[in-house]
Amino acid sequence: MKTNRQNTNSTEISSDKNDLAILRELRDDSRKTLQEISAAVGLSPTSCWTRIKKLESQGVIKRYTVDLDLAKLGYHDFVIVQLTLESHTDDTLYEFGRVLATIPEIQEAYLVSGDYDYYIRIAVRDTRDYERLLREKLYKIPGIRHSKSSFVLRVLKEASVPLTG
Repeated sequence: MKTNRQNTNSTEISSDKNDLAILRELRDDSRKTLQEISAAVGLSPTSCWTRIKKLESQGVIKRYTVDLDLAKLGYHDFVIVQLTLESHTDDTLYEFGRVLATIPEIQEAYLVSGDYDYYIRIAVRDTRDYERLLREKLYKIPGIRHSKSSFVLRVLKEASVPLTG
């Protein structure tokens, strides 16, 4: 989660079909070797390496990570929390975002338009764990005016954006 006041460095980068093919391979399995990626996309390993380094330096590839099964780690539930703040000054929004970034159970947080200021997705072990998180962490953040929580019953879709040229 970003903690800067505003994401101002989101310049769109144009990618050709080879870059997109490399990105698809890495998204599917970021542990693939350079030789596996180059064979899959039809480029030499040197050319692939150069393109990957360019995509990293441009910020298209932000990081390499692992996709964890949170239920197997004890996090069986997700909660969507809608929050409204008392104040909407730049400093308040910045500080709220900074504090959210320190709470590891918070998986995603969005500043949104509409009736609420934020939508937050939180991973919890169960309802008691969620109650503890509210008491010990979330409700200790100054400036929360109102919140509404909904437990996720079932995930219907999780997807990445299509990588097409």
